[in-house]
Amino acid sequence: MEAYCVKCKAKREMKDGKEVEMKGKGGKPRRAMKGICPTCGTTMFRILPNK
Repeated sequence: MEAYCVKCKAKREMKDGKEVEMKGKGGKPRRAMKGICPTCGTTMFRILPNK
């Protein structure tokens, strides 16, 4: 999955991406993908749409 790397300032393909849940408005959980930038090793994060 493609995500934005804040350190590289570019969109890159996420390495070791895992789906996680985070808190959303009204107590509903929101889906997100969390992974690592293949270039610099920084944590990347992307919020996913609702099902």
